[in-house]
Amino acid sequence: MQPNLQYVGVVTLTLLSLLTFGMAYQESSQVNTNARLRYDSAEKAQALPKNNQLSEIARLNKEAIKESRQGQSKEGLQKLQQALAISRNLGERSWEAVTFNNIGRIYQSQKKYSEALQSYQQALLINKELGDLVRLGKTYSNIGYLFDIQNQPELAIFFYKHCLINREKARLNPSALSAAQPDAYSITVSQTYRILGERLLKQERVAEAQRTMDLLKVEELEEYLQTVPGNQRTVKGINIAAIEKPIKQKLDQSVDNAVVLGKELTTLRKISPQQRSLEQKQRIEQLVLNQQQLLDGFNEFINSPSVKAQVEQISRTARRQNLDLESLNELRDNLARLPQKSALLYPLILKDSLELVLVTPESSPIHRTVAVKRENLYQTIDAFRQALINPSRNIKAPARQLYDWLIKPIEKDLKLSGTQTLIYAPDDRLRYIPLTALYDGKQWLVQRFNVNHITSASLTNLNTSKQSTLRVLAGAFTKGNYQIRVGNRQVAFAGLPFATREVESLAAAVPETTKLLDDAFTPKVTVPQMDDYTIVHLATHAAFVVGKPEDSFILFGNGDRINFRNVATWSLPNVDLVVLSACETGLGGKLGNGEEILGFGYQMQQTGARAAIASLWSVDDGGTQALMSAFYGILSTEKLTKTEALRQAQVSLITGNWKEISHNALVAAVNDFSHPYYWAPFILIGNGL
Repeated sequence: MQPNLQYVGVVTLTLLSLLTFGMAYQESSQVNTNARLRYDSAEKAQALPKNNQLSEIARLNKEAIKESRQGQSKEGLQKLQQALAISRNLGERSWEAVTFNNIGRIYQSQKKYSEALQSYQQALLINKELGDLVRLGKTYSNIGYLFDIQNQPELAIFFYKHCLINREKARLNPSALSAAQPDAYSITVSQTYRILGERLLKQERVAEAQRTMDLLKVEELEEYLQTVPGNQRTVKGINIAAIEKPIKQKLDQSVDNAVVLGKELTTLRKISPQQRSLEQKQRIEQLVLNQQQLLDGFNEFINSPSVKAQVEQISRTARRQNLDLESLNELRDNLARLPQKSALLYPLILKDSLELVLVTPESSPIHRTVAVKRENLYQTIDAFRQALINPSRNIKAPARQLYDWLIKPIEKDLKLSGTQTLIYAPDDRLRYIPLTALYDGKQWLVQRFNVNHITSASLTNLNTSKQSTLRVLAGAFTKGNYQIRVGNRQVAFAGLPFATREVESLAAAVPETTKLLDDAFTPKVTVPQMDDYTIVHLATHAAFVVGKPEDSFILFGNGDRINFRNVATWSLPNVDLVVLSACETGLGGKLGNGEEILGFGYQMQQTGARAAIASLWSVDDGGTQALMSAFYGILSTEKLTKTEALRQAQVSLITGNWKEISHNALVAAVNDFSHPYYWAPFILIGNGL
């Protein structure tokens, strides 16, 4: 970390530098060089078609950042100054802002923090003037990161929060989020959210951190699927704490006033330099100077002794404030209205720790820090997963270690709140393993708690009741073999030998069941019928593949596939539950950050279906049929939630009494299904009622 930055007052500026770039450069020789570059570039640019000039701006920005990363900062700045001149000449304000952001990044890499801040602020003013919420948010992230690397976490948090606020406003127009963005930012938006969550947790500002962690899931979905729309819950963003409001008021006032000047400046600059009157030239000089003075005034303000003292108080007082976070109150209310005592668990994997945030209906959000390095956590997750998919392996050692990291730190809190159901929003690689299979030394977690996965609380309606009548559409791929390209490999997917029996036992438990097998089980026949049923059960292969949504798919009995992006086109508002009983993740042993699993859950929500059950690996030797027979036997005879029915079915495989509640006896080589390999892969995502 760098020492705290001490800003100087208004920098002594040369008039030439103001006219040329709208920002300060301290070396007069550099200013003169910049001026020559500016006018030479502008003269050359006028001879090029506009599209060529835009391509030239993009090229100069790209090459400048590349040169900066290779230690050639001076050459990079020269290219950016050329790009800035062409942008100004064309009146391309958006590219002007991009270029200022990149100038800031180079100054930042040189540890010239004052110059970097001035550049970012120029980009901020332009994006504010243009009303570009996406780039405005990202520029706020650049400023936040600038303060972060100078070990000023309170100011970093303040600006990171402005990134989040603007991003969530922009999410109401999802097409704007998915538009291609030039490389002009220090970190991605999801990294901004993750770092913001980390900084807030370090200051024990847990309510704000919980909100950030929830919206991080939404942003991860955006980066994976794109065009993920916001809603009235996401658009609320995050609250500005009372102690931050004086800084926000000064910032907003400075930016708004500078934007007014900027609009006039833009109008005057549309007049070619040769045609400007003396009065217009003088007005441009004055506007540039006034803009810079406003920004310098804000910088002086946040570095004044009184504000510095106030900033230092933020970390001590914000955690004690009873922040009126509407989103948190709404979440608590939703938890309180669930039929079983429920708590929402957010883990956050960081470089040197695992952060746990627990939300219960009665108390303030609870935060626990577990000292474990990300690499060690990943290694244990991998070891646990390998033991899960091989029933001959001893699984209890990694299962116990993960329990000690994920559950033991909040064990007393869960007991005190009387929690029966854990609503779980896993992070990163934790999405590849089932929470139910953690081991406390005596029993599996599923024997103590229901577990209900969600994508994000902001995107999930936890309280919508299920349909009263069970009607099932069951499709199955039972025979045949299809060669499917998965990423760069050809993979053989064979019919599931127990799928016929799985569907038959389902039909025995739920008389109103329609069966579609093999060649009759096609997208053309199946999809139009789905919304006529309350449960859609697909006993077929589904692949969760690291990469793009188009790489993951559901395989139908005739060999047709539907990829995960197209799943969202299904219309299933009357469906309570979609079951995919033979899914597989981590094909080829490659694990990512689980975004494909998060994306699947979200796409199912987009169909209108209330929940989905999917498996994290494929169990093809009768275990699936045993689990599903028990699940539907319980669901058809007991007035239980989907989450509780799944838990009881899983416990029945552990204890061995699954046959007593199933409607179809199983004849298989394996009849002991107590290992988590058989019952643990199935997770419920969405509304668990």
